[in-house]
Amino acid sequence: MPAKKQNVSLLLFLFLTLLCQAQVSVCSWNLMNFGKSKSDSELEFIANTLNKFDIVTIQEVVAGNGGAQAVARLVNILNNKGAHWDYVVSDPTTSDNPSSVERYAYLWKPTKVKKIGNSWLEQNFEKEIDREPYMSTFDYNGKTFTLASFHAVPKKKHPESEIKYFKSIPALYPKLSLIFMGDFNCPQSNTVFIPLKNKGYKSTLTNQKTSLRQKCIDNDCLASEYDNIYYNSSKTTIKQAGIVPFYNQFSTNKEARHISDHIPIWGLFLFN
Repeated sequence: MPAKKQNVSLLLFLFLTLLCQAQVSVCSWNLMNFGKSKSDSELEFIANTLNKFDIVTIQEVVAGNGGAQAVARLVNILNNKGAHWDYVVSDPTTSDNPSSVERYAYLWKPTKVKKIGNSWLEQNFEKEIDREPYMSTFDYNGKTFTLASFHAVPKKKHPESEIKYFKSIPALYPKLSLIFMGDFNCPQSNTVFIPLKNKGYKSTLTNQKTSLRQKCIDNDCLASEYDNIYYNSSKTTIKQAGIVPFYNQFSTNKEARHISDHIPIWGLFLFN
C-alpha cells in the first residue's frame, strides 16, 4: 500500500478508535469544613470554579447540621448557570472519633452522565479506615465506571495505615472500572501506593502540590502533594489532568483559604 494511503488509513483508524471511546471530565475537591459557614458569595465562587466539569466529588462535607444543606445550596447555584445538575450526599462516615466524622458528595450533569444504582460507603474496611470511601457508578455513552471518593486521616495520624487497604478493594469489585480520588494526605511517591500501582493503577498527577500554605513564600503558595486520582490503566486512559489554582484570584492565601485549604484536581478520562 502506498505511504499516503497508509497514513490515511491510520488516521481513519485512530479517529474511529477515539469515536468508540467515551470521555468525561471529573473533578475532586476537598472543600474545607463545607457546611453552613460557607457564605452565598463563597458558594457562588465555588460554583463558577466547578461548572465546567461533568462530575464533581467533594470531601469534607460537614456531617452535622448544614453540610447536606450546603451541597443543596451549591447545586441550586449551579443550576442557574446554564446546565442542570443533580447530586447525592453520603451518610456520615463511621469513624469512632466524632470529630473525624464527615460526609461526601457527588454532583453531576445528567445530560452528560447517568448515575447507576445507589452510591455507598465502602463497608469492608470501615474499622480499618476512619472515613471509608464513598463509591458511585456512572454511565457515559454506554461505558460504566465507579468513582471512590476518599478523605484520609491527617499526616500526623499516618494515612498510610489506611491507604494500604486500597490494594484489596479492586478484588472486591472485579467487574468495575474503579477510579480512586480525593485527599490522601500522602504523596503518590509513597511506597504505600506500590501494591495498587502493581495492579495497573496510575496517578493522574506527579509532583503536584495541592494544599495551600498559610502564606505564600516567594510566590510558592502550595504546601504538600496530597490530592490525586488513581485509575486502572487497563480499563481507562487519562487524556488530560491538572489543577485549578483558584487561589490566584485572591490577594492572599489567607483570603483563599476561606474557600478551602486544598485546590481542585481534575482529569479527562477515556473509557475503553
